[in-house]
Amino acid sequence: MMQAPSIVNSFKVLHQVLYNRLQSHFKNSENSSFSIQIPDDGSLISNFAISHQLTVEEYIILLTALASHVQTSFFENTIHEFLPQGGDFAEFGGVKGTNHRGLLPTGETVQFILAGNDIEKRISVQHLLTNGVLAKQGVLSIEPVKEGEPLMSGRMILDQEWVTRLISGTETTPKFSPDFPAKNVTTAMTWDDLVLNNYTRNQLDEIMIWVQHNDALMQDDVLKRKIKPGYRALFHGPSGTGKTLTATLLGKQLNKEVYRIDLSQVVSKYIGETEKNLEKVFVKAENKNWILFFDEADALFGKRTSVQNSHDRYANQEVSYLLQRIEDYPGLLILASNLKSNMDDAFLRRFHTIIHFSTPNATERLKLWEKAFPASYKPEPAINLPELANKYELNGAAILNIIHYAALQCISKGDQYIRNDALVEAIRKEYRKEERTMT
Repeated sequence: MMQAPSIVNSFKVLHQVLYNRLQSHFKNSENSSFSIQIPDDGSLISNFAISHQLTVEEYIILLTALASHVQTSFFENTIHEFLPQGGDFAEFGGVKGTNHRGLLPTGETVQFILAGNDIEKRISVQHLLTNGVLAKQGVLSIEPVKEGEPLMSGRMILDQEWVTRLISGTETTPKFSPDFPAKNVTTAMTWDDLVLNNYTRNQLDEIMIWVQHNDALMQDDVLKRKIKPGYRALFHGPSGTGKTLTATLLGKQLNKEVYRIDLSQVVSKYIGETEKNLEKVFVKAENKNWILFFDEADALFGKRTSVQNSHDRYANQEVSYLLQRIEDYPGLLILASNLKSNMDDAFLRRFHTIIHFSTPNATERLKLWEKAFPASYKPEPAINLPELANKYELNGAAILNIIHYAALQCISKGDQYIRNDALVEAIRKEYRKEERTMT
C-alpha cells in the first residue's frame, strides 16, 4: 500500500510525456521534447531504474510496458483527449490481446512516444528495446512477429515476475508448465544428513570457491576476456548416492534457488522442439542467478551417433546446440548421470569438475544407518547396525526406504521399538527392486 502514491506519480510522468507527444503530433509541431528526471522517491520503479542505471528513455519504456498491467485503458484515455470520436491511429501502434480489452503497447508504441517521426530517434529506441539494459536483464522483450512484418510491431512483453516485483515488491516463483519445464527443488535436510567420502566432499568445495570468488576474478582485465562466466559440473554415479540431494544442499548453502529440469517436458521427438523447450528455461534463468540441475542428463547430453539418416543428423545438431547453450549459461549448471561413459566427450571437456558419487562402503553405510533412524522410535536391542552395514550393500536412498517401512510397521503395531524382522523384510523388498538375491 505504501508504494501506491509512487506508482501514481510515475504514471503521471508517463502521461505527461505521452500527452506532449500527442499534442505535437496532432498540431504538426516538432516541439515534443520532454525534460524529466527519474524521481528518487524510494518507489520500487525508481529504485529499479536508479540501481540499473536506466536512461530516461529506458525509464519511459519500462513505464509504457507496465502501464496496461496497472490501468486497463491508460493509453485509450489519453488518446481520447485528441480523438474524441475515435478513429484509426496507425502511428501509435499497439495490438489487442486475447483476454485484455484495452490496447497493448508494441515496440512501435514506444517509438512513437519517444521519437515521433524522427527516423534516427526511432532507430535509437529500437536499439534500446532489443539491446538495452531491460532486454539484457530479461526484464522486457519484443514478441516475435510473422516473417515479413516489422520487428517493432510485436508486443512489448514485461516478464511476469518483474510485473509483480515492480508493483508489489514481492518475489514470485515461476510455475511448472510446458512454457517452463523446470521445478524448484528444496530440502529440509542438512549436510550432516549426507554421507560422502572425503574426496567427493573436497571436490564440492571447488564449487563453493567458484561461487564465492569468481565475480572478483572476472574483474581482471585479462581473464574476463578469456574465461566464460559460468561453471559446469558433472555428478556421476549409481542412483541413490546423493547427487540430487547434493545439488539441492548447494543451493541451500549458497542461498540460490535450484531448478531441476524435467526432461519429460523437454525432450521431444519433433525436430527442433527439444531446443525450443530448453531455451525457455535458459532464457528465464539467465538473469536469476539460479542453479540449473539436469538429472538423468544422458537423455539430453548423450553421445552423438554416426549420421545414417536425417534423424541422426538433427539429433547431432541438437547436441551441438546444447554444447553452445551450456557454455553460455553464466551461472552454476549441474548435470547428473548414472554413467559417465554415457556422456558425449564434447560435453565432458567442457565441465570444470567431474565428481563421482560412489556406492557407500561399509563404514559409510553404518553412518547412513545411524543417521536414518527416527528420533521417536529407537532400534530394538537385537539390531546390530554394524552387521547390517557389512552384510548388505545398500545406498543412502535404499536405507532411508528401509527405515521408513520399518518405522511405519512400528507405528501400526503400537510398538516403541523398530524391530529387526521389519528391517530384514524391508531389505528384502529393496533387493527385489534391483533383482538381487538376498543371502
